[in-house]
Amino acid sequence: MTRAAARGDSGQAFPVYIAVIGGLLFLAFAYFLVGQAALTRNSAQTAADAAALAAAQDARNQLREGWIEVILDPQQWERFVNGLDYSPGPACRQAELFAARNEAALTGEGCVPLSDGFRATVTTRGRESHPATASAEAVLEPRCTFDPPAPTQEPTPPGPDEGDDEPDEEKPVVGLECDGEPWVIDPESPTLPDAADLFRVRLSD
Repeated sequence: MTRAAARGDSGQAFPVYIAVIGGLLFLAFAYFLVGQAALTRNSAQTAADAAALAAAQDARNQLREGWIEVILDPQQWERFVNGLDYSPGPACRQAELFAARNEAALTGEGCVPLSDGFRATVTTRGRESHPATASAEAVLEPRCTFDPPAPTQEPTPPGPDEGDDEPDEEKPVVGLECDGEPWVIDPESPTLPDAADLFRVRLSD
């Protein structure tokens, strides 16, 4: 092969080399974009999960605190046992806070109270040019049951010949079971199980 022929072959191979390198760079860039999009979607879902769970956990804490306030009045327990007595506003503020911690913000419906928990919709707000939106639902499940006692009757006033008897001691409150375990409320030192023992918080399937 002459030197002229070799130079000709090299000249023909150079455009092919450039095309191959260009194709590889294009594929690398495409894979990068796909990876970035997947990472952004995952970040959005993580933020939505965290926001929904934060709202449900705040509601759980509210329920325990409110329950403790009426702990010696079992007739008022029903709304707490069933997980119904809490304020959605503070719970949704926690959702907003946890979304921000994950570089996202509540968007669309935002934080929505449900019959058994919360739904949160967020959009990422990082540096990516194409933000992602995701939603998640967190469920608040009561773990306890309560058999309320019969309403107490008002005591009849003593007759003129009856002496002043000592008042009856307050009896412990029974009938509360959490995950099958009984919990007795001592009137002298009333307390409840931890919030996590009263209510389970989980992401909806």
